Amino acid sequence: MKATALIMAGKRSGVLDPLAANAGVAQKCVVPVLGVPMVERVVREVAGCDRIAKIHIVAHEPEEIEQLPTVAALIKEGRLEMRPGAFNLVDSVFAGAEGAEFPLMITTADNCLVTSEGYAEFIDKALAAEAMAAAALARKQDVQAADPEGQKKFYEFRDGGYSNCNTYWIGSREALGAAEIMRNGGQFVKFPKRIAQAFGVMNLIRFYFGWGTKEKIFEQVSKRFGFKMCPIVMSKGDYAIDVDNQRTFDVTERMLKKRGEMAG
Repeated sequence: MKATALIMAGKRSGVLDPLAANAGVAQKCVVPVLGVPMVERVVREVAGCDRIAKIHIVAHEPEEIEQLPTVAALIKEGRLEMRPGAFNLVDSVFAGAEGAEFPLMITTADNCLVTSEGYAEFIDKALAAEAMAAAALARKQDVQAADPEGQKKFYEFRDGGYSNCNTYWIGSREALGAAEIMRNGGQFVKFPKRIAQAFGVMNLIRFYFGWGTKEKIFEQVSKRFGFKMCPIVMSKGDYAIDVDNQRTFDVTERMLKKRGEMAG
């Protein structure tokens, strides 16, 4: 079974991202990281994963993205399609999923450190868990070992701290409703009250006080939504570090250099 990949490459309405402004481009997803536009990096790794068939890029300004070499080649090949972004993340996911073959793997255009192997690992684990919806997590100690500056906040469960890897799984069209969790923008570590809106007050209390393991919390959320939702723990802490601001931009370039990549 091969997944369809949705790469979320939208932008906030009426707001020019500071990284885009510094780079002199119109949107964050084309900001060069070690000389290569972010979304181009992500597309290369997604396309290199043999568990992924079709690729949809969801974007508000597709013209700039379509001209990138890997993107253009995949469009010509018929493997990649551009889809219009909506006014919020959830409706953008629905737009990207329209006409797609399930299951879906959703990732973001700023996930510059996730490799083809990382995406394969996530897909294999989601399939093995028979998950209808899933989220990729990395252990706190793995993230900090990858780079101490990579992440500042973590989800704290009884079985330890974890960070979100901005990679998600939707196993069927029926489970697409799980995307509603992100209706208020996600970022639950920064905005814990959003947990109550997405998952219910009791799950906010469990999360806030660290009552239960991550599996127990996901089990409770599964009951709320009516289908199986799973946490998928990734093998590398790198995968939880995305390019969100100048600090994580610098961390990402540093880590790419550590991997032996050259600029440009």
